[in-house]
Amino acid sequence: MSTTCRSLPEKQKPKGEGGTDRQQRDLETPKSRNVVSVISQLADDNLTLVRNISTGLAAVGVIVIARSIRVITKFRAAAEIPVRFIERNVRLRGKVHSITERGIEVEHVPIYLPVISPLLSKHRDVSTAPLVVHLAGVELTPEGKMWLQKNLVPPQTVWLQLISREDNTLHCLVSQSRGSVWSYCMNEELLRLGLARRAPIAGVPPGSPLHWRLHKRLHRAEVKAEKKGLGLWKRESLWERASKALRDNPLLRLMGRIFKRTRTE
Repeated sequence: MSTTCRSLPEKQKPKGEGGTDRQQRDLETPKSRNVVSVISQLADDNLTLVRNISTGLAAVGVIVIARSIRVITKFRAAAEIPVRFIERNVRLRGKVHSITERGIEVEHVPIYLPVISPLLSKHRDVSTAPLVVHLAGVELTPEGKMWLQKNLVPPQTVWLQLISREDNTLHCLVSQSRGSVWSYCMNEELLRLGLARRAPIAGVPPGSPLHWRLHKRLHRAEVKAEKKGLGLWKRESLWERASKALRDNPLLRLMGRIFKRTRTE
């Protein structure tokens, strides 16, 4: 006698639980899909507008940042440079305008940002005014001025590291590019060639960290010229020293005058 095994019926969920959840999902899914579809359709229909708004917001942000740090502002006088630029020894780019008794006249060249720079300078005065720059911590000799006029020919580009400001004059470390990678500081170069001597660093408190850094750099350059006997440190030869000693000897000068009188008589 065979017995038939019947599979036990699955446990049925209570009425009102599974059926209700499935019905809610069926009702909510079309609604959610409809909202997403509407948003996507609006974005597709107004894609150009969305892009323009994003671009405009980005441009406004860049303009606000650029104006706040004044990287694209053209300075026409030392007084226009913010105090924080001087305190942080910011480097400015410029073109040599001329070299006069007042110092090096440099036309400031700000950072150029396409589209934004023309917009900010569109309604401004386009006239140019040079900044008056002194080589910080350096006193030029006449030969040094000639060297400077020969090596800083307008409109060469230079970099000005701001050190201090007095009235309408900037005291800077002036650098010039040498090739595509290297640059050299003209303050140090003039001292290294013996064409200048160290001078007090105007506007920098003695004993400050900045003063000691500059003093060390400039002193090192001057010592090199002194050791090599260059420029104003040039040493006279033995013959030159002997000739000078003979010319300055009182007895020899007296004998020379007596000899001239006897010849005239």
